[in-house]
Amino acid sequence: MKKITIAIDGHSSCGKSTMAKELARQLGYIYVDTGAMYRTVTLFVMRNGLFLDDGQVNTVRLQALMDEVNVSFRYNEASGRPDAYLNGECVEQVIRSIEVSNNVSKVAAIPFVREAMVEQQRRMGAEKGIVMDGRDIGTTVFPDAELKVFVTASARVRAQRRYDELKEKGMPADFDEILRNVEERDYMDSHREVSPLRQAPDAVLLDNSEMTIDEQNAWLMAKVRDVQSSTL
Repeated sequence: MKKITIAIDGHSSCGKSTMAKELARQLGYIYVDTGAMYRTVTLFVMRNGLFLDDGQVNTVRLQALMDEVNVSFRYNEASGRPDAYLNGECVEQVIRSIEVSNNVSKVAAIPFVREAMVEQQRRMGAEKGIVMDGRDIGTTVFPDAELKVFVTASARVRAQRRYDELKEKGMPADFDEILRNVEERDYMDSHREVSPLRQAPDAVLLDNSEMTIDEQNAWLMAKVRDVQSSTL
């Protein structure tokens, strides 16, 4: 089958990364978690004290330090999935914390941060055979992707999923705080000036509020096969 580019966008905590990873595994494609890239930059901002007293980012200082932010992915044989690294350190677990979640939208909205990450993402996908998920993959990073999927679910369903994920990992979790975070991120992601979250006109909508993982995986694979057949 012809290799294609698959762009998966959508709201936070919709399970985009999980479904994208599994789809890439089934197809033998490269998977890139763009959300993890912005989370990793956010961790760099936190560790370097670049949040001001009002909660905003010291953009002047961050821009001066951007050359020191090296985001990469390495395959984890134990999990069968790629882990995110910051300057050679595995940060896959720490970037999933609620503290990073509470701040990532602020960092992701900074134009020079997005420019740097988008440039890296486009290089990664130049040869096709790639599954990439995020907020602006189908609208900004790969507007010519052969398959674009926009994923959503109700805020409460997404908060519950996030809560369950954190508890399973033994991390502290408060449902009400997570729900507020989900709703705040939805607003910030949809209203930022640079590459706001929106469904591309040619993207197919997937509301997985009531779907099992197996059902959504089957749905995705069917869409991939339809596109591959139509491009032969």
